[in-house]
Amino acid sequence: MRIFTFGASSNKNSINQQLAMYAASQFEPADIVTIDLNDFEMPLYSIDRERDNGVPQAARDFVSMIESSDLIIISFAEHNGSYSSIFKNLFDWSSRVNIKTFMGKPMLLMAASTGKRGAISVLEAAANRFPIHDAKITGTFSFPEFGKNFNSMEGIVNAELKVIFDDLINRTKSILADTEIIL
Repeated sequence: MRIFTFGASSNKNSINQQLAMYAASQFEPADIVTIDLNDFEMPLYSIDRERDNGVPQAARDFVSMIESSDLIIISFAEHNGSYSSIFKNLFDWSSRVNIKTFMGKPMLLMAASTGKRGAISVLEAAANRFPIHDAKITGTFSFPEFGKNFNSMEGIVNAELKVIFDDLINRTKSILADTEIIL
């Protein structure tokens, strides 16, 4: 099984990158491909740029990574209640490569924040939008107060959040098994 995962943030110390990688590790053994969105910086999307210069190779590479995956795990940073600008731009360009950007792939969506709302607004936006782009969302997970509820040695340390997270991982594994994706 091949898992494609990333934190939808440009922060070099992204808590969302940590959460995405932690979630992916729950599916081992697997071939886990993790990217840093800073490696996918491109000009801001515009129809004029697309007409004049075409779609950047980075967007094509991103779509290719989606295509070669069996499961996509994304954890979103929330910027003013929505996607980070680096993710939104990558998503805009990628949808020009393939409007069905997520190609029917199973997708686990998460969002983490240092605050009590757990970046729920961006998570809801993605959960509502991505099926239009052919995502098959296996579940969502909002993770509040990251610094208090997670550590790099143990993972999720809040017992209530751990139960919710484990249930989500098990549900996703069951969906993958039902679709004959080997775990």
